[in-house]
Amino acid sequence: MNTINTAPVIDTKAFRRALGNFATGVTVMTAQNSQGEKVGVTANSFNSVSLDPALILWSIDKNSSSYRIFSQASHFAVNILSAAQIEFSNNFARRAEDRFAGVDFDMGAGKAPLLKNCSAVLECEKFDIVEGGDHWIILGKVVKFHDYGRSPLLYHQGVYSAVLPHPSLNTPVESREDSFPGRLYHNMYYLLTQAVRAYESDYQPKQQATGFRTSEARLLLVLDSKTASSKRALQHEVAMPIAEVEQAAEILAQKGLLIETETTYVLTEHGKSAANMLYRISESHQQEVFSKYTEEQRELFKEMLKDLIEL
Repeated sequence: MNTINTAPVIDTKAFRRALGNFATGVTVMTAQNSQGEKVGVTANSFNSVSLDPALILWSIDKNSSSYRIFSQASHFAVNILSAAQIEFSNNFARRAEDRFAGVDFDMGAGKAPLLKNCSAVLECEKFDIVEGGDHWIILGKVVKFHDYGRSPLLYHQGVYSAVLPHPSLNTPVESREDSFPGRLYHNMYYLLTQAVRAYESDYQPKQQATGFRTSEARLLLVLDSKTASSKRALQHEVAMPIAEVEQAAEILAQKGLLIETETTYVLTEHGKSAANMLYRISESHQQEVFSKYTEEQRELFKEMLKDLIEL
């Protein structure tokens, strides 16, 4: 007796679009075989498997020319990209003879390349390779990891995205009378510090979604304003220890956003574009927060703050 297969035929393109509704992070998987051949591919199929032992997985198309080196290498690295690394994602997703040309990296376990300025990097020993339809599923045992805490790059419905707090998490104050009781709320110092904290809690996630840490963003904005003509004056403007200034400058220089001169730092054209992006975020947030006040009230508030700064 012949049986008829009544299983529905899946439209692969439509299926891919449906899967695109699941927002993922973006990784670059890297490895190197014993012959010194390096490989790097962009993947959003990364996932955790187990905490004990520490296992992760990702999948690669069986037709990928990169699979050969991953299958030969004893280790590989999971480079979880930060929001500022869209160029890395695009670079390792395209066909190229040498995707590592011009890319700064360190060597990890098994000589797997470790990309710099990521959100996190996992160094993995190859644990197993399992067949999964038209892909190979590669499992890795994490032998070392680096958590840098940078805001990650996201991928959703075919476009890049970034992490922002959900608006429902901002619980409105029910009444001004209940929220500002007693003498404490007539204390200017207390009001100013609380106002700064409240403003930062909404603004900083927007800034960090760009992939820049607070120190890096502050340095970009100050350099763009050209209010500091020397490194000593710059330290005063950014209000950070010199070690943090130097670390932020080193990271920005690696990204091609600034160059160091004998006396100070200077933004490149890419650096100026990054600063303009940060200014747009800042100005948009400022407009949102102070929308209920008149232009005259906003200008008066700015003058009062400037007067306090100059005391």
